[in-house]
Amino acid sequence: MTTTTSGTTTATTPGATAAVVRVAHADGWLTVCDLELLSPGRGAAVLLPDGGQAALFMDRAGVVRAIGNRDPFTGAYVLSRGLLGSAGGRPFVASPLLKQRFDLATGVCLDDEEVSVPVYAVRVE
Repeated sequence: MTTTTSGTTTATTPGATAAVVRVAHADGWLTVCDLELLSPGRGAAVLLPDGGQAALFMDRAGVVRAIGNRDPFTGAYVLSRGLLGSAGGRPFVASPLLKQRFDLATGVCLDDEEVSVPVYAVRVE
């Protein structure tokens, strides 16, 4: 079974053999990696066909999320290297450079709500 919502997928496929992670991009779904390559609590950078990057995260509950990898405060592609956490029940990643926190569901910076990063819908199949 695959559960998909905007930006969130729970990886709960009992008995599945080779689950893959797909990200919504342009007019379709782009296969970006095998689910087994993601480690809970750690991010992975994904190069997109248009030259952009996404940061994939799987939390300890198996929920996979994707946001833009570019830190809008520094211009560096580092959000996939950030630390996962939650504030008020909102999951976030903290940039490894200046420590701004980005909501993984909306992309909005929790420290400056006028700044945000893209959020990508994710499917695990």
